[in-house]
Amino acid sequence: MRTRARDLGIPFKGTPGVNNSITDVQGVEVGHRTLIGNSSTDQKSIRTGVTVILPRGKNISGNIENKKLFGGWYSLNGNGEMTGTTWLDESGLLAPLIAITNTHSVGTIRDAAIQWFIQQSTEANLSEGDYSSLSLPVVAETWDGFLNDINGFHVKAEHLFEAIQSASSDVILEGNVGGGTGMITHKFKGGIGTSSRIHDQYTVGVLVQSNYGVRNQLTIAGIPVGEIMSNELLPIRQQGSKKSGEVGSIIVIVATDAPLLPHQLKRLARRVPIGIGLVGGRGGNGSGDIFLAFSTANQQIMGKEKGVVQVDMLPNEEMDSLFECVVQATEEAILNAMIAAETMEGVYGNKIYAIPHDRIRELLKKFNKL
Repeated sequence: MRTRARDLGIPFKGTPGVNNSITDVQGVEVGHRTLIGNSSTDQKSIRTGVTVILPRGKNISGNIENKKLFGGWYSLNGNGEMTGTTWLDESGLLAPLIAITNTHSVGTIRDAAIQWFIQQSTEANLSEGDYSSLSLPVVAETWDGFLNDINGFHVKAEHLFEAIQSASSDVILEGNVGGGTGMITHKFKGGIGTSSRIHDQYTVGVLVQSNYGVRNQLTIAGIPVGEIMSNELLPIRQQGSKKSGEVGSIIVIVATDAPLLPHQLKRLARRVPIGIGLVGGRGGNGSGDIFLAFSTANQQIMGKEKGVVQVDMLPNEEMDSLFECVVQATEEAILNAMIAAETMEGVYGNKIYAIPHDRIRELLKKFNKL
């Protein structure tokens, strides 16, 4: 198992779940398909993949409409893509699959997600049901072209199916895996990270695909790490245009078992930027910062098309603690992505260094955080 932020002694507020993962929300499964290699045609580096979040797990055959969820989303800065959000705004309903990949593979993975839904559905369900949510799945992206041959379109439909097949509710891999394989955070290696928080009887879990940030803004436990390490282990660029400012992105998925309605889930998603800000994100002009929250509660009413349905919901006055859980878990998930990540060399010989663990411990001691 890879090193995580707490293993270095980085202090965090709040109480995590058993796995400190989005999979601490009962029923949620996560899977990855990681692609690392070289193109067979031109030997360009492949450093990419796909990550899938399954809010109801992968065994959902039958009437998929009964497996939908309430959801809400928010974009801090919209230089990115998350499909299916127009219908999510309109209906408040989310299909039981969310995928994250690289920018140029969104269409492939979206189509593959629809294929998978069709495979899980019975013929009767497909002919009789309103499956608009299933035709408009949520697929999000961040750009991995510094390390990956992104124009090679290496992610295929079968890679989504393999990620789904690998999905589990156990401890999940972080760092250079799945959709996060080629991602960069604050000019160190980034990728996939996750964390969770428990409050009373409810769990909030967060998963990030972290690919954002400039170096000098990186903050860990309140320490200005980015300023201190502003000239240490900088990216090695052999080829490609040099871009200034914050040009990356971050996708954040928030899961909870608290009974919340779509407008309340949007409110959860709107708290994600506070957690990102604790690590140093500022939502720059070139950044695609897009967040989605869903609740696994109220499954008993999904798929009902007639009559009055009764839903469970928390009053707004009880949401402050959930907001805090989102902030805390988002901060930790980003740092877990960075700490778990490993140095990677990619396309054209470009190279991104992992954040050095010993250096972080040294700074934690210097600033009396250990």
